[in-house]
Amino acid sequence: MNAQSVISIPHSSPKQTPIIYKIIVVFAMMTVMGGSLIGLMTYINLGYSDTFFRDWFVSFLIAAVTVMPAGFILMAFLTHTIEKWLPNTSEKKRNIIVGLLMAITMESAMALSTAINNIGLSSQAALFSHWLDALLAALPLGLTLMVITSLTIKPKIERFLKS
Repeated sequence: MNAQSVISIPHSSPKQTPIIYKIIVVFAMMTVMGGSLIGLMTYINLGYSDTFFRDWFVSFLIAAVTVMPAGFILMAFLTHTIEKWLPNTSEKKRNIIVGLLMAITMESAMALSTAINNIGLSSQAALFSHWLDALLAALPLGLTLMVITSLTIKPKIERFLKS
């Protein structure tokens, strides 16, 4: 029997972050970013009324179960694709590109889901008009949020979700 077989040093593996914490972080980001954008879009579509918060909440729930999950998948795909296409570009620049593409895509999809919920599908002209108005009103906020998120929060969130 040699000394190595007698002395066994346990390997300590890094502790995994519980999945519930990851879900809470993702949900919080969805709520703050999506909630504020959809609130603005709902206001642009309908103005402020007695039913504003109910209208906002329903629009938010629709986007939360359709647009936002698709957005997380799209962000992972875009991040991977941009890394592959621009391997010699700094991570900061790649994150800005992903942020801009995500802002435009997500704003368009959230504006559409909000307009469908608030206006309905009976008139394509009214739907298009409300979609465009909401998109143009929310795009500056969305671009600002996505660029800030891409540069500051996204790298930390990615590390956290991988842990």
